[in-house]
Amino acid sequence: MRTMLIPAAIVFMTGSAFAQAIDVPAGTYVSDPLHTNVLWKVDHFGLSTYIGRFTDISATLELDPADVTQSSLTATIDPASVDTNYPADDKDFDAEIASDMFLNAAAFPEATFVSTQIEVTGDNTGVVTGDLTLLGQTHEETIDVTFNTALNPHPMTEQPAIGFSGTMTIDRTKYGIEELVGPVGSEVTLEIETEFVPQS
Repeated sequence: MRTMLIPAAIVFMTGSAFAQAIDVPAGTYVSDPLHTNVLWKVDHFGLSTYIGRFTDISATLELDPADVTQSSLTATIDPASVDTNYPADDKDFDAEIASDMFLNAAAFPEATFVSTQIEVTGDNTGVVTGDLTLLGQTHEETIDVTFNTALNPHPMTEQPAIGFSGTMTIDRTKYGIEELVGPVGSEVTLEIETEFVPQS
């Protein structure tokens, strides 16, 4: 599942406000692993929201700053990189989530998102529609994206940088993940924070 999400990061600006805000060169951008996070959240017995994350994430943004709707995004997550921060030592909970009980990372080592459409919905917001492939099944999903800002250049790297936040909610049962449905929610929300930098 090296995919994901992050994905989110590309929706923006056909309007002049967007085009001015995303004042960076057109081209291929990749997610900065030092500044990219994907959290997943799921209901736990109605008592709380359980939160985990993935640590192996990569995304590529083909950016057209003059017309963001002509841009494209691909993202990959490795499901074996799941991190639950489980505090007890009675079991390896990360391994359990990565097992065939849930993500079956051994059989399906990547989850991917490939954009099919980008829509601008506001001065700094958009929706990225695309195909999410998880556990060998592909379904159309959407990411609500916020363009945070662009720096050209970034004061520390002296290269362009673009920041996005995104949210995607999926029904895990569509992908065959049905373990503990009921006590644990079927809807999983992914929260994405990422910075894109020029591909080297």
